[in-house]
Amino acid sequence: MRFSGVSAILFACMALAGCSSNSGLGDLLAQAQPPSRETTSSVTRPSSPVPAANVEPVVAEQPAPRIEVEMLATPQMAMAAPMPVPMALVAPRLEPELPIPSAKPVAFVAPSNPAAGTKPYARGQIYGHRFRDAKPINFGKASPRALAVHGVDVSRWQGDIDWPKLRTQGANFAYIKATDGGDYLDPMFRKNWRAAHEAGLRRGAYHFFYWCRTAGEQADWFIRNVPRDPNALPPVIDVEYNGESSCKKRLSPEKIREKMQVFMDKLERHYGQRPIIYTAPDFYRDNLQGAFLDYSFWLRAVAEHPSKVYPGRKWVFWQYSGSGLSHGVEGKIDLNVFHGSEEMWHRWVSTRSS
Repeated sequence: MRFSGVSAILFACMALAGCSSNSGLGDLLAQAQPPSRETTSSVTRPSSPVPAANVEPVVAEQPAPRIEVEMLATPQMAMAAPMPVPMALVAPRLEPELPIPSAKPVAFVAPSNPAAGTKPYARGQIYGHRFRDAKPINFGKASPRALAVHGVDVSRWQGDIDWPKLRTQGANFAYIKATDGGDYLDPMFRKNWRAAHEAGLRRGAYHFFYWCRTAGEQADWFIRNVPRDPNALPPVIDVEYNGESSCKKRLSPEKIREKMQVFMDKLERHYGQRPIIYTAPDFYRDNLQGAFLDYSFWLRAVAEHPSKVYPGRKWVFWQYSGSGLSHGVEGKIDLNVFHGSEEMWHRWVSTRSS
């Protein structure tokens, strides 16, 4: 098709107007990204009816479209900060040449205190184990009941929780589902986050990692939705296989570890605490054996002791049941335990509080 001089000028004006409108190329590309439909398999959707929940409204400002380059920190180079690039000028996922930052890698830098001047750590009462189990396992002498400090992890599937009652049953800490992927916020997160704190539990938040999104945008999403509380437990990255996921990618172990490192470095810089890695046996076997020796692990082992399922791996939390029963919550709940005595728990928490 040929254009006259006037037609060409009119066409150029229309193109410029379209690029400057709110429905430009950036929005079209953002809308083309499929939403994450991940659900955490550490708290699977129950087969029985889900308890009713009074869900708080979620209002989250959507970030502007941008392109990120994920760079793995090494002893010579720290992870580069995301740099916004005009999307109309480059193809998606183009990696520009970035200057090497002079900052030290996050793994070798003492984390800053994000909330200096807050109240020091105060020891709370530790409640003994009073949970039941719909599918009890005999762990023998290595029973989790021999350990002092038990807790739970929860998501929307537990509905409305009576947190004070749950605490007296033995829930001394709680990890609460916050986000997964780059656009999903658990609708019960804000309510659970506040109510667990009011009931006196030590609380932390976890993110289910989605392998079809960049690590940087997932870290940004978590940071936007999880408050920087100096007395919270370290944030958790949940890495595992999920057969119900809309993402069917199976990345190499090297790529998986690289993406995890980018995510964890970003959270460590923001929260001043090194994240904990939650994983399951099959995923650990395929991707994490011998890796991340400087990180704490939270291990799922519901049939045998972690020492048999993850030989040689040190751990701080053990998820020993996915079929727990307790007053204060309808249906089943995940049960966890801290690896140590009550005194060790207080020391461990105090070193992670400001």
